[in-house]
Amino acid sequence: MKIGKNKVVTLTYTLRVNDDKGEIIQKVDEKKPFVHLFGVGSLLPAFEENLSGLEVGETFGFPLDSESAYGNPSDEAILELDKKLFEIDGKIDESIVTVGNMITMEDQDGNPVEGRVLAIKEDIVIMDFNHPLAGENLHFSGEVIDIREATEEETAHGHVHGVGGHQH
Repeated sequence: MKIGKNKVVTLTYTLRVNDDKGEIIQKVDEKKPFVHLFGVGSLLPAFEENLSGLEVGETFGFPLDSESAYGNPSDEAILELDKKLFEIDGKIDESIVTVGNMITMEDQDGNPVEGRVLAIKEDIVIMDFNHPLAGENLHFSGEVIDIREATEEETAHGHVHGVGGHQH
């Protein structure tokens, strides 16, 4: 069976900056492999393109330039937010709202977005909502461990259920 749309794919990988010799950003091994419903638009398109058609046991290694990965940093993703947005019961938790910390917030549609605190001023908090890997060229290498057909429920929900996936 080959990797393709609506297949549940299990793989290991190492993600590095720049090339196959760059700094390791993430390593996913057989103990806790990456299990994903392929072809539903939740992965980087260029990542899926490079995996499409592979079979169990095949290894892979490919670069993604920053444009194909998380894009380049944008000044529009750096926002000045009213400090009151961070208050809980009239107080700001300074262990959370600290320069350098990542904070999960919601966009105007209620979707979670991660932002990094850049600065805290008297009435505002400056946050960077660029992806942490924006501007980075990446290199993925790994092995395909398993491929199976997705169940109707997984296809309908758009994610994997059971071992390695989402539990209901």
